[in-house]
Amino acid sequence: MHSRLTAFMVAMASLLWSGAGSAETFPDRSIHIVVPFPAGGSNDVVARFLGQKLSEICGQSVIVDNRAGAGGNVGAEFVARSAPDGYTLLLTAPGPLAVNQSLYSHMAFDPAADFAPIALIASVQIVLTVNPAVKAKTVAELVALAKAAPGTLNFGSSGYGSTNHLAGELFKNLAGINIVHVPYRGAAPAMNDLIGGQIPILFDNMPAVRPQALAGSLRALAVAGHARSPLFPELPTMEEAGVAGFEASSWFGLVAPAKTPPAAVKRLTDDVMKALGDPDFARKLSDVGAEPGSLSGEAFGSFLRAETEKWGKVVKDSGTVMQ
Repeated sequence: MHSRLTAFMVAMASLLWSGAGSAETFPDRSIHIVVPFPAGGSNDVVARFLGQKLSEICGQSVIVDNRAGAGGNVGAEFVARSAPDGYTLLLTAPGPLAVNQSLYSHMAFDPAADFAPIALIASVQIVLTVNPAVKAKTVAELVALAKAAPGTLNFGSSGYGSTNHLAGELFKNLAGINIVHVPYRGAAPAMNDLIGGQIPILFDNMPAVRPQALAGSLRALAVAGHARSPLFPELPTMEEAGVAGFEASSWFGLVAPAKTPPAAVKRLTDDVMKALGDPDFARKLSDVGAEPGSLSGEAFGSFLRAETEKWGKVVKDSGTVMQ
């Protein structure tokens, strides 16, 4: 009985996999990479770089599909519920995979159970920026402005639960200031309002900040990571600027639906790691202020669990809860 059941399960698995294409022929059609945020932000930029390189490697078109909403949950749920055949993937910032389960009281998917980790694609510095009209050229001067008028300065972010939002909450707590969070539906509209003067302060990722800083559209005050950025070596870290204990960075990771056949996950992982090792891809990431990742498979899964614990504590300390 046991042997017949085992044979039946093997046969069914074989049939399911043959419906998606064999290990030898995968991929044999277009791959869709879902970005759970609007076009124009750092997540979108990195996804398009990766899509172009993956298309060269695997010989199939790779389409980037922006599905924004609910702090990234809309796009993440779409991928979690997609056919687990390797043709629909999620490339996301930390929110949907490592933050939102602590922030939202209800989610329609389980970040830990509903995805198969493929690889950490890139890591990026978060940068504290202000509109050029703000009378602060250093972090200390910005803190002084905020303390002189509590609750009157706003800071924008790409949405509730984004690492940029949580960086702002960390800034409030560690600097002892009262600034008001203004969430946007993505990084691009937040950046537009910073440049336009609708908000005075924004934490955003280096790929989005760098071109605007070079153009003089905003003023960068400090990087939020543990070390200075080679792209802006003159910018201090937040800790160097006087905010003790401040460290925050962001990243972009690629996952597939949980039941994607192991052979498809392996092929995707192999192709992604080829892309990450390509000097041209590394140069494109570096040009916008990102570094290629080096984690894949279970190592990336362990990273996700550590990030979930880290950001869960920040969410708890901030007292932010979404219904």
